[in-house]
Amino acid sequence: MDTLVTVIIGLLSVFFIFAGSIKLLGWQKMIFEKQLEFFHSYGLNRQIMAVVGVVELIGATSIWLQSSILGVLGAALLLATSLGAIFFHLRFDTWKDGVPAMLTLILSGVVIFLA
Repeated sequence: MDTLVTVIIGLLSVFFIFAGSIKLLGWQKMIFEKQLEFFHSYGLNRQIMAVVGVVELIGATSIWLQSSILGVLGAALLLATSLGAIFFHLRFDTWKDGVPAMLTLILSGVVIFLA
C-alpha cells in the first residue's frame, strides 16, 4: 500500500471511529449533544444518528482491507456519509459546518481513486 494512501486511511479511520462511536454510544457528552442537535434540526431522530454511526464504524474499519473489494466499499461508505453530511450542512446550517465533511469526501475519493 502506498504511504500516502496509508496515511489517508489512518486519518479517515481515526476521524470516523471517533465520530461513529460518539454517535452510537454517546461517550463524549458535549460532542454527542451537539451532533444530536444537528440531527434533530434536520428532522432526523436518534435512531438515524445511530445508523449513521454504525455506517461510519463499518467504513472506518473496512477501509483498511485495500487488498480486497471491502477496502473500496469502506471508502465508498465514508464518501457517501460525507456527501450526506455536506447536503444536510449546506441545506440547514452554514457551509463552515460542512468543512470537515468536505475534507473527508476528498480523502475518501482519493482512496477510491488510488485503490
